[in-house]
Amino acid sequence: MEGLRRRQIPSGSPAAVTGMVAFMFAVLVMVPEEVSAKRWIVGDNMGWTSNVNYTIWAQDKHFYNGDWLFFVYDRNQMDVIEVNKTNYETCNAEHILHNWTTGAGRDVVPLNVTRHYYFISSKGFCYGGMKVAVRVENLPPPPSASPLKEKNSAMKSTYRGQFVLPAVFAIGAVWDALLRFSW
Repeated sequence: MEGLRRRQIPSGSPAAVTGMVAFMFAVLVMVPEEVSAKRWIVGDNMGWTSNVNYTIWAQDKHFYNGDWLFFVYDRNQMDVIEVNKTNYETCNAEHILHNWTTGAGRDVVPLNVTRHYYFISSKGFCYGGMKVAVRVENLPPPPSASPLKEKNSAMKSTYRGQFVLPAVFAIGAVWDALLRFSW
């Protein structure tokens, strides 16, 4: 037993590279696909300013839990105030829910609760249309798989799922063993 020694595998060797490729493949196969949050620039290229109809801007968009609103505006004149629906409709900034203004003119609002959000610019700009309401909803569930018409194709997909990944790992292990003992 003492005559058998294991050699250290250099980091740039084919065995190390093969092991790394097998590991990366395994990670990619096992990680579920996730949907990332979207950052919405309020008003798109116009930004947060007067003379933009934000109701039209928001009407055909879907805002989901986890998204962000990004307000870009003139920091010396405007602000971003969150209010309730009544104060939104009347442009009343006396009873604010949250002042998102940071002073940089680049304010980010996380949409992390499913509900209606109402934003206005105080300082009189709300009367010129600087107000936006968005409804945040949960992401819709992923589409369900369509029913398979043939049992044969169902068998094939089950067969693939149960045997392909273990086969890939087995081939990688054999390859690694062959490279270790061929030195």
